[in-house]
Amino acid sequence: MKKIFLLFSLCLSLHGFGQQPVIQVIPEPAEIRTGEGFLVLNPSSSISVPDGNPALAKAVENFALQLSGATGFRIPVRSGGANTRNVGNINIELNKSADATLGNEGYKLSVTNAGVNITANKPAGAFYALQTILQLLPKEAVSKTQVKDIEWKIPVVEITDYPRFGWRGLMFDVSRHFFTKQEVKDFIDDMVRYKYNLLHWHLTDDEGWRIEIKSLPKLTEVGAWNVKRTGHFGNFVPPTDAEPRNYGGFYTQDDIKEVVQYAADRFVNILPEVDIPGHSLAAIASYPDLSCTPGADKYRVRSGEKIMDWHANGFTALIDNTLCPANEKVYVFLDKVFTEVAQIFPFEYIHMGGDECAKNFWEKSPQVKALMQKEKLKDMHEVQAYFVKRVSKIITSKGKKMIGWDEILEGGDLPKSATVMSWRGMKGGIEAAKMGHDVVMTPTTFVYLDYMQTDPAIEPPVYATLRLKTTYSFEPVPDGIDPKLIRGGQGNIWTEQIYNTRHLQYMVWPRAFAVAEVLWSPKSKRNFESFVPRVEAQFARYDLLNMKYSPALYDPLVKVKKGSNNEMLVDFDRELNNLDIYYSFDNSFPDKFYPKYDGTSIPVPVDASNLKLIAYRDGKPVGRLITLTSAEMRKRAGIK
Repeated sequence: MKKIFLLFSLCLSLHGFGQQPVIQVIPEPAEIRTGEGFLVLNPSSSISVPDGNPALAKAVENFALQLSGATGFRIPVRSGGANTRNVGNINIELNKSADATLGNEGYKLSVTNAGVNITANKPAGAFYALQTILQLLPKEAVSKTQVKDIEWKIPVVEITDYPRFGWRGLMFDVSRHFFTKQEVKDFIDDMVRYKYNLLHWHLTDDEGWRIEIKSLPKLTEVGAWNVKRTGHFGNFVPPTDAEPRNYGGFYTQDDIKEVVQYAADRFVNILPEVDIPGHSLAAIASYPDLSCTPGADKYRVRSGEKIMDWHANGFTALIDNTLCPANEKVYVFLDKVFTEVAQIFPFEYIHMGGDECAKNFWEKSPQVKALMQKEKLKDMHEVQAYFVKRVSKIITSKGKKMIGWDEILEGGDLPKSATVMSWRGMKGGIEAAKMGHDVVMTPTTFVYLDYMQTDPAIEPPVYATLRLKTTYSFEPVPDGIDPKLIRGGQGNIWTEQIYNTRHLQYMVWPRAFAVAEVLWSPKSKRNFESFVPRVEAQFARYDLLNMKYSPALYDPLVKVKKGSNNEMLVDFDRELNNLDIYYSFDNSFPDKFYPKYDGTSIPVPVDASNLKLIAYRDGKPVGRLITLTSAEMRKRAGIK
């Protein structure tokens, strides 16, 4: 009997050895065919690259250097033809005749038991193949220190892969809080693992001007600094004149050139944004004569105190944070700014902002009224449209294309060459595309990564909640719109409430995994159930990197409603179906031995002071403890 058992165990073992490996790559490749077995990288492995391609050779050197930290051995990079003498080599070839399927960023990756072959039309495609290899390797491959006693196995696989969209971006706001040059480089490194190719760099706003303009030195001498405040941005106590203005910073033009090159080495373009005519308080504090409003010489760079009144009908400025559209000095100023911006950013576009421009001070301005009469402008939207056209001419004169937030559509007559970035939902993008403009989709409803990720009871308070599953459901091409006009999309990270890199990481990941997959993978391949285990595989890598991420996909949302007898009823909304939710109303801490939510509404005991809940999976806690007070529950239910 014992022999039969051993024979049965051996058969199981052999069957398991021959099973196809699990591929956990984000974004999901276009085509995958798995085989059996593995290739093992070893100290004798090398990487061959074609001659005469320094950009590719540098990218491969960076890849080899990255692996050396974990493996303890440096894989040499050799120029010339394929090297097949040793088992474990990686050979990269660029197609002499372009493969139309792959385009500029696609690749074919073939892993056998003997070696790896990568083919691509362009160096960027080969670079993205290396990012896929990094994810095919054991999670320890991301370690920055040597990991011993491990085989560096790559599963046998055939992959053909290419992006759905050419514009795959993340926007990084460094104006509300300054992030160092190294932190921006680190952010780029995080992006390229998931095949992002564009960093939208939000460089100016009310809270800071972050780019050196040599012909306008006060922009960084004055505009880059404010009074440090900690707490809930937007509700800070206004600083006094006696408080030191030493919080902030800026990038010199040499800094920016360095970051631009760093990004280019990783096949990332950088889109600079100078946000005008609104969001310009830092510029006005530096040069008050850019304003229409008397007393602007008393304005200071904002720290986060209230300067706008947001209401049901829109918003009103409490102080004038707009450039004056009727002041010719403004256009001279902008010509200087965009001349220098164009010289240090090689990307074809410059972003002019254009969003959230409060016009109540323009309405009072004699200069603006005179401009309206002279140019026959009917309303404030047409005043802004006049400004946008003037800015477009300046940007075009620098050899660049203009892109702006969807408000640049207001007032009509937008130059045909302008590209629209749709953030207020999809509506602006649809309107722009119907007018024949190129569009980048970045709607708040799907890709604003500064929004809360789970129940507001445990999240830093922001405007709204955006769940991972909702981000994953983003579809950039609306029905009835020519897909050729949708350049792609991006996730946006506004940093009003993000003070440091750790919280930045928490807010960006894993939702930026979802954005990456939406923008790269074929629409037909998207499946949230298969996406989740791939996200969790990335979590394991982030743990090794000591990077922060949000576990919000394990946390339920609490929904409270009023019952027929004015009692409160609670329900829990889960992102994952395989979670068990346990709860208590008696002030104690629930675990898996407490009542379990069965999908029906739960009455709140009349004297309960709070609700506590936690999510389990397979008998183990995975979510965070969430506590709601009775006052918060009444508020959500609309009970006074």
